[in-house]
Amino acid sequence: MEERNAGSPAGIDGPDHTLALGLVPVTEAAALAAGRWVGRGDENSGKVAAVDAMHQLITSVSMRGVVVIGEDGKRLSGGEEVGDGDGPACDVGISAGDGALSAARDVPNALVAIAVAERGALYDPSPVRSMEKLAAGPDCAHVVDINRPVAKNLRAVAAAKGVRVADVVVAVLNRPWHRELVHQIREAGARVHLIEGGDIAAAIAAARPESPVDLLMGIGGAAEGVVAAAALSCLGGTLQARPRPEDSGPGGAAQEVLHTEDLVGGERILFCATGVTGSEVLSGVQQHSGRITTQSIVLCRSPRTVRVVKSQHRREESRLA
Repeated sequence: MEERNAGSPAGIDGPDHTLALGLVPVTEAAALAAGRWVGRGDENSGKVAAVDAMHQLITSVSMRGVVVIGEDGKRLSGGEEVGDGDGPACDVGISAGDGALSAARDVPNALVAIAVAERGALYDPSPVRSMEKLAAGPDCAHVVDINRPVAKNLRAVAAAKGVRVADVVVAVLNRPWHRELVHQIREAGARVHLIEGGDIAAAIAAARPESPVDLLMGIGGAAEGVVAAAALSCLGGTLQARPRPEDSGPGGAAQEVLHTEDLVGGERILFCATGVTGSEVLSGVQQHSGRITTQSIVLCRSPRTVRVVKSQHRREESRLA
């Protein structure tokens, strides 16, 4: 499935849609590797497997990439050069298994994602661990403001969509520090969609017309916020964020507001993600007799393009043992 809008600016050197499609095998391999550990009671092994698979395949992608947002550890960490050494110079952001794989069950909203932008375009979130976020789609990007009270934003979204506040659905990470936020959303009359896994998928869902989610609100990982901002930029939505200092708890002081263009700049922005477990955006890895299926989303800012890729993979019993 492909959705396209009009063309890209001429004469801009940077990552393009060809590179975006080259990222699909990388996120697919990572999702397949992580998916083998879902529900097995060993959360860390799934993430390690995803990083190893991604690291192995990203070297074949035609780019001169530098990891700005990576994984803690020896592979795909900040500053590492990735790609085959040819092609455009790029900043790369990686999220391997956003949405922790549960030790007991399949938590929805887990995915593996790669964001690519022009060199110097990705915000480096390493000084902070978390961000307060507000994500909305293109129909509401101009009416929301993270500095406003929750109820006022909900009324603005309802007006922009031509619905009642009671019809607005807000995705919120199911975490103890969000009890007050959940109370405010419900007090305003809107509905809460609690997320057990990560919030990248929910941020994308807020910008997809077929999704039931209208907004994402709440505090989540800073690195995931930047990766999600790349997706929202490609979709014409907005992600507003207030980085939180390392020593700041959920009620602590936050910094200045960053907007989508502060988190990821330039016109040449790509995003690719493959589902590990199901969400409003992507199906998770699905096991069938003799085959495994994956679903990925590929986004480009210029030309503005959305592709959804469903792939079948031959089951390799030796690797699944």
